[in-house]
Amino acid sequence: MRLTRPFAAIAALASALVGALVLTGPAQAAGPAYVALGDSYSAGNGAGNYISSSGDCHRSNSAYPALWASAHSPSSFTFAACSGAVTSDVTGSQLGGLSASTGLVTITIGGNDAGFSDVITTCVTGSDSTCVSRVNTAEAFVRSTLPGRLDTVYNAIHAKAPNAHVVVLGYPDIYTLNVFCIGLSATKHQKIDEAADVLDTTTASVAAAHGFAFGDVRSTFKGHELCSGDDYLHSLVISPSWESYHPTATGHSAGYLPVLNAKN
Repeated sequence: MRLTRPFAAIAALASALVGALVLTGPAQAAGPAYVALGDSYSAGNGAGNYISSSGDCHRSNSAYPALWASAHSPSSFTFAACSGAVTSDVTGSQLGGLSASTGLVTITIGGNDAGFSDVITTCVTGSDSTCVSRVNTAEAFVRSTLPGRLDTVYNAIHAKAPNAHVVVLGYPDIYTLNVFCIGLSATKHQKIDEAADVLDTTTASVAAAHGFAFGDVRSTFKGHELCSGDDYLHSLVISPSWESYHPTATGHSAGYLPVLNAKN
């Protein structure tokens, strides 16, 4: 049967449209706008490949937020995490990138509020009893005071980014226990890991109360703590000293990033 001219034109146009769709395929949508908040464990202390413009924040292109952004091409990426940050730094200076269009927020925070750096210093330089006492003080703070500070941060995040999926990431245990390791005593190793466990447990509980996901990195760092022989963390670094007891680039790519991916 022969088509009349109008029908032939319509058929040709339809054929062209189908061909164009086959050739181009579906458009690839950009990922959600992503904002990375938090302290040195999010900024990337210890990962190298530092972003010079970040100054003393020591943000790294090898830190898990930058790795996630590179792999998922978010519509925008705000890297606000900064070395040394406490909860009040997050609410005071890191939330500017959040908005109703933010789709993903990640954060590690609380370790500096609890004085974890001082805990490490005390345990490295002091006696077993001094270390135990300092850890006990930090744990008491984490249980009694830190939840209220985390509430303030999480409420502020939700208020500024009400539609965001928020992933709160935890901290790894520092030492592999029950192995011979030159340096600190077994008592100190155990107490330092105990402090990290209390911090993670408390943070996970508060995050859950806000409806946020908690990413527990202790599982991916398991067998890769200090003294493991396949460390994802730096031990004492003389220069730059601020890399000490922070994840390496591998700690971010194989320790933190898989946990973040699993929570999205």
